[in-house]
Formats: sequence, C-alpha cells, structure tokens
Amino acid sequence: MPFSAKYPGVCRVCNRPFDVGDLISSTATSSGYLHDGCVQGALDLGDAPAPKKTKKTASTRTASGKPASAATRVPDVAAKGVLEVWTDGACSGNPGPGGWGWATRDGRQGSGGAAHTTNQRMEVQAALEAVTTLTERPIEVVSDSTYVVNCFRNGWYKGWLAKGWTNSQKKAVANRDLWEPLIAAYQEQGTITFRWVKGHSGDEMNDLVDRLAVAGRQQQEQLR
Repeated sequence: MPFSAKYPGVCRVCNRPFDVGDLISSTATSSGYLHDGCVQGALDLGDAPAPKKTKKTASTRTASGKPASAATRVPDVAAKGVLEVWTDGACSGNPGPGGWGWATRDGRQGSGGAAHTTNQRMEVQAALEAVTTLTERPIEVVSDSTYVVNCFRNGWYKGWLAKGWTNSQKKAVANRDLWEPLIAAYQEQGTITFRWVKGHSGDEMNDLVDRLAVAGRQQQEQLR
C-alpha cells in the first residue's frame, strides 16, 4: 500500500528523488523505497539479483602519490570511435504527462512526449528513439536510469525472454512494446552498449537531456 514519505529520498527504480509527503511504496522484492507509480517497474526488476557489495579499493593517486579528489579522477568514458548518446525521461504524476529526450556531443538531439505515461516508459523510449534514429555503430547509451542500464548490463532481458515476457512474479513485463524493439536491436546488432551516469551530478550532457525530457513533458501538460 502507498504511504506518504516522511523523509526525502531517491526511488530505486527510476533513480529520481521524492520529497516529504510524496506517495511512495515498498515491495517484498525491493530494498528501499520507490514512487508509487514505479511499483510495476520494481516487480520487473525482481528478476535481477541484489547488487553485490564490493570491497573498497585503493583510491586513485596523483603523480605526487597523494589521493586524487573525485573531481580529478579520470571519468568513465566510451572507447575511442564509439558514439555516445545521452538519454533521459521525465513524468509528472507518474503516471501522467511525460517526455523523453536524447542528445549527442555533436549537437544532434531529439525529444517528444506522451499524454499519459510513466517515468520508466519515458526512460526506455528515450533509449529506443536514440538507437533507432542514430545509424552510427558502435553506440553507447548513457542514462541515469538503472531501469534501462541494468536491463542490459545485468542481463535481466534474458530472463524476460526465457519466461515469455513474464517477470519473477509471473506477471507481464511492463513496457514490453518499448523493451521488445530495444532488446531486439541490442541482440541483433551487437554494437550497442549502456553506461549509467548519476543524475544531476554536473554532467552537462545529462543535464541537457533532462531539460529536453522536461520540455517534452511540459508540452504535453499544455495540451491537456
């Protein structure tokens, strides 16, 4: 059952923040809390094992031997020759009016929206629109959505396909109409990779696609 958040936090499904008073939920298959509208996404994520704790490694050090600050460490970037495309989704109400956006460093971008949707759908659609619009390969999708990135990095899609598009709770996988063509492109081409980036952390391209997605959502709100 949904309940009002007593403290601010971050949804474990869509990786977006929630504020005090927002409707949130928890499920037996999830750790932490999530937006009430993200419950179906959490059930789909139930196919994935809980992330393993990793041991702390030695910090990166500068030439002088001193630990490097987070700002000076080498960022996680795509290999040379790989086209990077940043994607993002946004939704008001979840479900409600939503938008999606994608962009590359060379100035190409796309955006759109839907009148009644969810944040998860917009995140997946952003990735799908990017890989179907851009023809260059190899390509790396950079997203702040664990729902999108971990589907491929952790192989969740394999379980969905093996179980006939049902999740571990034997319920239909949400957003199949978007997942199916995205997964097909990933399998057939073998030249699409995914990388997670923390949202609202100073990544200029992540901030750009966030603005595109929000603009798409706002356009849908104006049409209501």
